[in-house]
Amino acid sequence: MIWWHDFVRIIIITNTILAFYVVFHRRRSVSTTWAWLIILLVLPVVGITLYAFFGRGISQENIFAINKQKHIGLRNVQKSIAKAPKNTSPSDTSKAGNIAINFFNHQQEAPLTKNNQVKLYTEGETFFHDMLKDMVRAKEIINVEFYTFYSDNIGNRVLQLLIKKAKQGVKVRVIYDAWGSMGATKAWFDQLRAAGGEVLPFVTSRNMITRYRINYHLHRKIVVIDGRISWTGGFNIGDQYLGKKKKFGHWRDSQVRIVGSASLLLQERFVMDWNASITNNQQLIRFNSTLFPDLDEKNIHEGDVATQIISDGPDRYAPYMRNGMMRLMLLARKRLWIQTPYLIPDDAVFATWQTIASSGVDVRIMIPCKPDHPFIYRATQWYANELTRLGVKIYIYEDGFLHAKTTIVDDHFSSVGSMNQDFRSYGLNFEDNAVFYDKKFNQKMVAAFEEDMKHSHLLTKEEIKKQSRALRTLQAFSRMLSPIL
Repeated sequence: MIWWHDFVRIIIITNTILAFYVVFHRRRSVSTTWAWLIILLVLPVVGITLYAFFGRGISQENIFAINKQKHIGLRNVQKSIAKAPKNTSPSDTSKAGNIAINFFNHQQEAPLTKNNQVKLYTEGETFFHDMLKDMVRAKEIINVEFYTFYSDNIGNRVLQLLIKKAKQGVKVRVIYDAWGSMGATKAWFDQLRAAGGEVLPFVTSRNMITRYRINYHLHRKIVVIDGRISWTGGFNIGDQYLGKKKKFGHWRDSQVRIVGSASLLLQERFVMDWNASITNNQQLIRFNSTLFPDLDEKNIHEGDVATQIISDGPDRYAPYMRNGMMRLMLLARKRLWIQTPYLIPDDAVFATWQTIASSGVDVRIMIPCKPDHPFIYRATQWYANELTRLGVKIYIYEDGFLHAKTTIVDDHFSSVGSMNQDFRSYGLNFEDNAVFYDKKFNQKMVAAFEEDMKHSHLLTKEEIKKQSRALRTLQAFSRMLSPIL
């Protein structure tokens, strides 16, 4: 038995040395470093295996594929902006608004578009009905990009419509995340390919196992039709988003339909993701006027909602979207209302909320009453409890599952998109948000939040005190590992 003791001792020493090396050799936040160190030290060998798949940085091959893509559509977006009427949005020229606008467009990648018609959707039935109706009317191009694309009832309805449009001569392209769309097999998508459509798994979700990196996902939800109409937000393609899964019940989400030049920015985001994911140059998308049409005078005047499209991913050195949303939230003087299914902020965002609430701003955060990932939900509960103690109002939505990712700042600014308030959205996922600078649209966002409050209850300190010791322990443990959830 002596040899066995020596073997175990060698394993522990080797594991400890290896743990410190793999954690500290790469630049990352202190909280993430400690979370991985705990996993690696507490679970010898197993921890190293988990780190190999979930802890390593995005591959240099993927970073190169993504970062080499050019902004081929910005020229047409700028032309559309130049054609826009001068007196568009009642709030987009305010000094406060310009602070956020300038931050998001610091690299000249997110110009403010001023001629957009925007409609908010909060229910799956109306969202899918109207999106499918837009697809039916498509004449030239349908580009679709989703994290989740299930092969269920609604998934097959969408697929069959895309097949029909492809057979009619419409150029149909689909990008999906292979990890998030496990039910949608290659054979399932081959039906669309056979009809003339093109389908690609996103670059980071291709060969995930063989490349030992399965932690970086395409989380965007984008549909662009003929370069004029676009959709983005929190909905994916699947029956659960229609409230047809017993586990979740009623599904509450937020999506926006945009008609105007902001659609060209979403189109460009799709093109860049597509070109990063191709396997041969024949699939490369190049600039053409069908893809990026010059919006004529009739379409340019359809709406007046000032809009920026922002996107981010782990290929960037700094968390651009997280920092930008923090900058936007710091403009709050009256209200900051947030909806998120996952409440796992990093220290910077947590401190931002605390600072804003301590300044007398009405800070409200709405979260679901049930988990889709139990371990993550315990971490969400920990942060909800702590923020309540610090004066933030936490509302727990009780009419099913809340999946909306929205932000409302005062009476002027709001955002709808794919970014959750968690570490994964800040640094691991590829996300997109639409930011709106418009009083009328903001009123609709406020009305939707207030309607959701009717189906929610306010978390109180008394309710927190009633939580069992076992639950609080699980919450605290989950919170320790929150940087890698």
